[in-house]
Amino acid sequence: MKLYGYWRSSAAYRVRIALNLKCLTAEHISVHLVKDGGEQHSQAYANLNAQELVPSLVIEQGNQQQVLTQSLAILEYLEEAFPQVALLPSDMYEKSIVRSMAMLVACEVHPLNNLKVLQYLTNELSVEPDVKTAWYHHWVNEGFAALEKMLEKHSGRCCFGDQPTLADLCLVPQVYNAKRFNVNMSAYPNIQRVNEYCLSLQAFADAVPERQADAS
Repeated sequence: MKLYGYWRSSAAYRVRIALNLKCLTAEHISVHLVKDGGEQHSQAYANLNAQELVPSLVIEQGNQQQVLTQSLAILEYLEEAFPQVALLPSDMYEKSIVRSMAMLVACEVHPLNNLKVLQYLTNELSVEPDVKTAWYHHWVNEGFAALEKMLEKHSGRCCFGDQPTLADLCLVPQVYNAKRFNVNMSAYPNIQRVNEYCLSLQAFADAVPERQADAS
């Protein structure tokens, strides 16, 4: 497998954690999201991923090459293809709770704060830096407030019980970004507790952005 990503991409970060938890190896290929206007916009990469986003996971089987995009779709593929280390509970209801937590982060919080949105606010709408920061903080706080309540009900050491799930794979990268943008985390003790525990696990620690080969 080949994983096209960027060291500070939250979506690629999720997939790195999953690969580590499942003890899978993949060649990591850096796609610099800022250099020269963003390597994700090159024709070569656009041929691989029509959205011009990371990550992309390439699976080579014989003469065939399969390409997966969108981090949640990649995580679901890895879960079904390599179920030995499960990232979802077996119970249907519990599985849906985990997915709802993961989607709260990946589909509600992250899309409003990712690089292309922040660049659009600056470059197309001429939003001032402090207003852009307020935008970022608003959506993170709104999402984290809801997730904090879910963790009160469902968390153990991790978002759901004591074993890492898809929810943790989405949460930890988002907390990393929130701290990078100086979001006040004091109102989210459960989120902080879960994040700290997950980062104590080797699979999460090895996936942190600063430990990647393309970190700069």
